[in-house]
Amino acid sequence: MSRKKFTTIDAAQRLMNSMEAAINNMIEEVRKPVDPEINGSARKAELQSIKQTATDCKELIVERQRLEQMIKDLQTNGEIEQAKDYSGGFAERFSK
Repeated sequence: MSRKKFTTIDAAQRLMNSMEAAINNMIEEVRKPVDPEINGSARKAELQSIKQTATDCKELIVERQRLEQMIKDLQTNGEIEQAKDYSGGFAERFSK
């Protein structure tokens, strides 16, 4: 059995696939309705949890976009440029 050589592009693509699954799971969690039977601090905690999940999901989407750009650079140039900024586009920088 031969072992496949580790490459940064392959690892980054696998990470992107995993991030996609995580993003989809987070979206499903945010989509779930808040239990109408709970009130007070329990309701507030559940709403806060939903908000945190949505924020985490947004950050993961931005990170996935950066990773996607890094992969494109690796495929085009064969390397990651040291000075390259992977901080996302205009909209991502001002979305927080």
